[in-house]
Amino acid sequence: MATTADISRGLIIKLDGSLYSVVDFGENKTARAAAKVWAKLKGVDNNRTIEKTWNSGENIFPVRVEKKAFQFLYKDDSGYNLMNNETFEQISLSEEMIDAPQFLKDGSEVFVYINTETETPIGAELPEKIVVKITYCEPGLRGDTATRALKAATIETGATVNVPLFVEEGELIRVNTKTGDYIERVKE
Repeated sequence: MATTADISRGLIIKLDGSLYSVVDFGENKTARAAAKVWAKLKGVDNNRTIEKTWNSGENIFPVRVEKKAFQFLYKDDSGYNLMNNETFEQISLSEEMIDAPQFLKDGSEVFVYINTETETPIGAELPEKIVVKITYCEPGLRGDTATRALKAATIETGATVNVPLFVEEGELIRVNTKTGDYIERVKE
């Protein structure tokens, strides 16, 4: 059992039978009334975003979650198939449970969040930065550098990323999986 004093960003709590992750939180204090604690919550097992307010000191119900490393194997009709790196057991996740599935390639590392009460996966995320190869992009035009000009490039996973004009087909680039932005070129 925890109270509103234990709220922090990233904490997963059970509220009305659903799981929510704390995105932002704060406290409102007034001279006459009791302090209130508010939180902006994002649904883990649903796509809802809500705001909730509690009186200071009220009980909340945190859920213990473990982050485990898995390896992406393949995608089929059942979903994205992943293998636990320690026990070699395989699980299948739907596309909605994975953030940035467009950047998944065979053998890449994925972190799966597992609810320890029910031993079920509740979501997965890729590392913040990944290295991918460009499979197709148009050649850049010389002299078109007055502004930070970008061009579309297709990477090996099939996703499209905007890259600077000097980046060419066949090069390795680092991409931010949270925003989908180009970060830098990578030497082999």
